[in-house]
Parts: sequence; C-alpha cells; structure tokens
Amino acid sequence: MVMSAKSKTLPHHLLSLLWMAIGAFVAALSLRMFLQPNDLIDGGITGIAMILARVYGNTYLAPYLVILNLPFIYLAFRFIRRMFVIHMSIAVVLFAVSLFLLKDITPFIGDTLEVIFFGGALLGIGAGLIIRHGGCLDGTEILAILINRKKGFTVGQVILVINFFIFGAYGWVFQDWHIALKSLMMFVVAFKMMDMVMAGLNELKSVLIISSKPKHLSDAIMTQMGLGLTILHGKGGFSGNSKDILFVIVERLDISDLKELVLQEDPNAFMAIENLHEVVHGHQAYIPYKKKGRSQMVKDSAS
Repeated sequence: MVMSAKSKTLPHHLLSLLWMAIGAFVAALSLRMFLQPNDLIDGGITGIAMILARVYGNTYLAPYLVILNLPFIYLAFRFIRRMFVIHMSIAVVLFAVSLFLLKDITPFIGDTLEVIFFGGALLGIGAGLIIRHGGCLDGTEILAILINRKKGFTVGQVILVINFFIFGAYGWVFQDWHIALKSLMMFVVAFKMMDMVMAGLNELKSVLIISSKPKHLSDAIMTQMGLGLTILHGKGGFSGNSKDILFVIVERLDISDLKELVLQEDPNAFMAIENLHEVVHGHQAYIPYKKKGRSQMVKDSAS
C-alpha cells in the first residue's frame, strides 16, 4: 500500500519539532546557567533582550525576546516563505518557554575561559539544532536576508555589522568593555559550534576532477574507494577539446586518500575541492558510500 504524502511528512515534521525543542532548551540552558550569571550576552535580538533584562530585571528576558522578534516575524511573513514564519514562531516560543522554566537554575560561576567555552558551545549547539531543522531564533537574520536581496551584502556581513553595534552598545551602557569583549569571544565559539552542528561532524566535500584519462580514473575511484561519482561533459575554453569532468562527493576524512589516488593515477590531474554543508538524496541525507571496497554498492551520484 502506498503511503500518502501527508502520512510521510507528518513524522518528519514531528521529529523536526522535537529537535527544535531540544535545541531551544539547550540554548536557554546556556543563557540561564552560563551567560546571564557572568554578565555575558549573545548577539542579535537575543543580545538586545539580555541587555534590557539586565537593566530592568532578568525576569522579563523571555517576554522581551518574543516582543523584539515580532517585527521580524512580520517581515518574514511579508517577504519570505510562510512555512519559515511558522518554524521561526515555534522556535521563538519554545526558547521563551525554556527560558521561563530554567529561570531558577543554579548558575555556573567559574573561570572566564570555562564560561566562554562551555556557554558558547551549548548556545551554538542549541541554535544549530534549531536552524538545521528549519527554525530560527534571531530576527536579525531576517533583516540580513532582506538587505542581501536589496543591497547585495552577504548575510554574514550584515549580521557581523549588527552584532558589532550590539556588543559595542553593551560595553557603552555598562561602561565595561571587558564584558563586551568576553561576550564577543563567546559569540565566536557559539558561531563555530553552530556551524559544526549544521554541517555535521562528517563534513562533506565536493571534488571536480579534470584528467586526461577520466575512464581509468573513475574506475579506480569507484572500485578502490567505493565512491559514487558523476561524469560531466565539458569543453576546454582555449583548446575547444571535449573533456569529461568527474564530480565526486567525499567525506572530509577521506579527502586525502582521494587526492593521493587521483595523483597516483594521473599526476597532471586538476582538482577543485569545495566544502558542502549538506547533501540531500530524496528524503534522506546523502551518504557517499556504504562500505569501502564493495564496488557493487556504488551508485551513480546523479541517478
């Protein structure tokens, strides 16, 4: 019996909701246990909410977070897809609820490096889980996307400038630039951890290979490494000669083996290697191979 599209997608949506709830709880745990007790803030809207909460009382952190995100949720509704608005709204509410539930948790008071590392790591893990499953906690990302569409600045550049002013305002309001700099250091840790969670521990890379003997090289890659690949047909810009280009997706840990194999078979081969945050094959994450040395398991990555 064929399952309906609704019955297929419902478990997927429920699983995404569960992961967003876990991410919201972990991020809230970081704020309540590590950041607030040590007078550190996050970037973006969360950082602004934490500044207001420090001025007017930490009890109001969750309401501030929701209220400050409302204009950006409206912008997302107007100019970005509506499903994203639903996911963002759910993530913000889950985050606010988690902050309320954890308001009386025992704070962590320790060495500055411990606070920066563990607080930033937990915050990055929580935010990364939410973003990876379609949600968003920070309205400044919406603003950055819209500015990117209108002015051409990258999303990362816009967020960096916004956070520069937020951390600067924090140091100016409380006349303590040490807390602003420590908050910036914590933000860097959180950003890096968030990137790792979104990309996954087994980071994938795409490799374009131009070789004078593509058939021999493709056979070696498939049989010796068990990797699937796609053969693209190209043409030399100067010579006009037809060329077969090999497109391979490989895990980061195996990239050195692939380079060694390619240069062993063709010392004059040209390789272009890029990072991939995510590769999807159907409804599942793409796996480059199942088991090395099993050529019968290899599938064409374009099939």
